Amino acid sequence: MSVEWIDEAVILAARPHGEADLVVQLLTRRHGRHAGLVKGGQGKRQRGLHEPGTRVVATWKARLADHLGYLATEPQGSTLGALLDKPGPLSALSSALAVAERALPEREPHPAAYEGLLALLAALESEHWGEATVLWELQLLTELGFGLDLSACAAGGDNDQLAYVSPRTGRAVSLSAGAPWKERLLPLPGFLVGRGEGGAAEVRLGLALTGHFLELNVFHPQDRPLPPARQRLYARFAGETAITPPPASETP
Repeated sequence: MSVEWIDEAVILAARPHGEADLVVQLLTRRHGRHAGLVKGGQGKRQRGLHEPGTRVVATWKARLADHLGYLATEPQGSTLGALLDKPGPLSALSSALAVAERALPEREPHPAAYEGLLALLAALESEHWGEATVLWELQLLTELGFGLDLSACAAGGDNDQLAYVSPRTGRAVSLSAGAPWKERLLPLPGFLVGRGEGGAAEVRLGLALTGHFLELNVFHPQDRPLPPARQRLYARFAGETAITPPPASETP
């Protein structure tokens, strides 16, 4: 008796196993983040078929449900090839795949995370790839149960001028209500609340915002830092000016 499923998936990572095989990490539509062993995955016949970001139809088989199992994939299209001459979007792709692999629990269905990743892969070929990356990370935080509340001012201020986010609660704060605390609050980029289309400076603020909550709620409890690929993506926008979130205990 064995266990088997077939599902749509995106390859998150592929790592050598022995001299010939690969362990491939997938984000699937119905089975969540799932790994499997690809026999001969490092050989000439399969070389290049398991690049991160490739969309596949995956067949997974194992004798028992908790085994690593064997994986076969049928490629359906790759984002990587379209981004090879676009270092910014390529950095965003690497970041998103690394965050998804480390943030999502293994074998726990998260169809919204899968759909969101597909939408991001498509958006990486557009001029607003940076803004799309921030929005994807916000969606991922929500999917993991740590969503930010950007709908109203936590301090009762004017909701039409939301300008900050509390690093402790993840709730928005208006410009007037947050003025006494502005050095202790995280800036809220306008494109996240319907003001403007973004731009590099606002993407930097957005990545600082989502990075703070990913680190606080997802990676710190795992005793891990943000993935290096995510840190490199932020560095592309931050340059020499990094944002250091204030201590959560000192904010409203």
